[in-house]
Amino acid sequence: MPTSKGLYLHGPKTLVLEERPLPAPAATEIQIAIRSTTLCGSDVHYYTYHRNGSIQVKEPLCGGHEAAGEVVNIGSDVRDTGTLSVGDKVAIEPGVPCSRPECKKCMKGRYNVCPGLRFRSSGASFPHFQGTLQEVVNHPASWVHKLPVSLEFDDGALLEPLSVCIHAVRKARMEGGETCLVFGAGAVGLLSAAVVKIEHGCRVVIVDVDPGRVEFAVKEGFADVGFTVTPRKGETVDEKLGIAKDVAREIGELKWPGPEGERVGRVDVVLECTGVESCVQASIYAADSGGKVVLIGMGTAVQSWPISELTAREIDIVSVWRYANCYPRAIEIMDAMASRGLTPDARKIITHRFSGLDSIPDAYETAAKTKDGKGGLVIKTVVNL
Repeated sequence: MPTSKGLYLHGPKTLVLEERPLPAPAATEIQIAIRSTTLCGSDVHYYTYHRNGSIQVKEPLCGGHEAAGEVVNIGSDVRDTGTLSVGDKVAIEPGVPCSRPECKKCMKGRYNVCPGLRFRSSGASFPHFQGTLQEVVNHPASWVHKLPVSLEFDDGALLEPLSVCIHAVRKARMEGGETCLVFGAGAVGLLSAAVVKIEHGCRVVIVDVDPGRVEFAVKEGFADVGFTVTPRKGETVDEKLGIAKDVAREIGELKWPGPEGERVGRVDVVLECTGVESCVQASIYAADSGGKVVLIGMGTAVQSWPISELTAREIDIVSVWRYANCYPRAIEIMDAMASRGLTPDARKIITHRFSGLDSIPDAYETAAKTKDGKGGLVIKTVVNL
């Protein structure tokens, strides 16, 4: 039986090279040689803490789920359809739902919240659905997407976080001409801003504690206005809410580019990509009456919110969990960036590249930082195999 070598997490920051048996693909599967995996914040949390929030790793876990690779073998049923061939470039949609007729979520197209969903590199299901920081994987063909010739493997890996952002913007039900505030200028924040601009032509303010990321976002066209937050810590709930209100006011006093010098004011939609309590609080104060706050970031599990502010001004809180039916649109957007120069260009968020299994520990360490050892900006790291 062939094997696949990969780096498996055995404890906090404890990676072990393992060579595991790799069976031939089942009839409905394809076998993929992994070429690119971009690292996600959840990967970094598992690496650093051996857990992600309340999810504890229960067995050695191979990280990575934002991935693309080359088809090297095809199951019999898939071969009969002629849809995929050996040598094709494909992106892996890492969440595999149950797809059973009795599952109401799957039948309604909301497979992202299927109770039986397995997600690569997550410790939520057991045995764990192992990730893509390994040489070869077998994956159900239904959850594999063939890439157009314009896209490279790195582009295919970015389709996963881009799909998260497409799903979030869809749930926000935005309209052209609305204003948008994005908290967090990391990969998800930047991609969310890009989707807002591409899909709806909205003006965007982006906020982060790191001035380098804010500068990058504005310079590369992900946002029209940037704002760097100076962290302030309150001891009581009232103090925390007071700080959040001040931050929202400071953002509102910014001005949009242009001769009119129009104040930003309160915005129609806030995309909260940090999960940090203070940012969620500020999001509520920054949203206009009748507006929306979309919770994308995973952060503090239990938070205090100004509920009276929400109810008195009819602000909707919209929660999102990964994505459903978003890869086709993500491929269209990425293809337009690669072949027609559509901007902002999502591919620019990859700032650091690593090659080979031996480089994975360094890739994890770099992904956990906002600056590399030379002071360079870190946004997204990719491992090429």
